[in-house]
Amino acid sequence: MRYAQRGGYTPEEQERRERLRMRATERFERGESVEAVAGEFRVTVPTVRRWRRQWREGGVQALRSKGPVSVERLSARQWARLEQELRRGPAAHGFTDDQRWTLKRVRTLIGRLFHIGYAVQGVWKLLRRHGWSCQVPVRRAVERDEEAIEVWKEQVWPQVNPWQLTWAPTSASRTRPGRG
Repeated sequence: MRYAQRGGYTPEEQERRERLRMRATERFERGESVEAVAGEFRVTVPTVRRWRRQWREGGVQALRSKGPVSVERLSARQWARLEQELRRGPAAHGFTDDQRWTLKRVRTLIGRLFHIGYAVQGVWKLLRRHGWSCQVPVRRAVERDEEAIEVWKEQVWPQVNPWQLTWAPTSASRTRPGRG
C-alpha cells in the first residue's frame, strides 16, 4: 500500500526505510545502476534516482529520516489511555445504538478525554499510524434470522431487482444506433 493511503509511517517503519536508504548508499558508492538498486530493494526507479541525487548533494546525512511529516498531538501516555478506552467499547462511552467505533466517534472521544480537536481524516491517520484498521465484525449478530433472509432473497429481491437481458445488439459508434 502506498504512503499517501496509510497516514504516515510508524516510527518502526521510518527506521526500516532509513536503513534501506543507508544500504542503498553503499550501492551508490560501488557504482551500481539505479535499476539494480531498485530491483534489489523493491522500490521504484524514480525513488532510487531521488535518493541518489540527495546523496550526491548532501551525502549520507541527506538520506537520514527527518521524522514524521506531522507531529502527533497526543503524547504516548494519552495514546495509551485512548487505546485502553477504545478497547472498553463504544457502549462504555455512551454510544449505545451499535457496537462499532467510527472515525467520528473516536474523534468525539479524543475531544472528551483530552480536549484536543482532530479532523476525521486526522483520526484515520492517527489510528493507522498506531496499527489500528477498519473493524470487521468477528461473528454474526444474535438477532440474525436466516429463514427471513432466505424468504427475502427468494420473494422480495426479484421484485426489487428484476432480471435483465444479458445481450442486445449494440453499436460502438456514438452517432449510429445499433441494428436490431
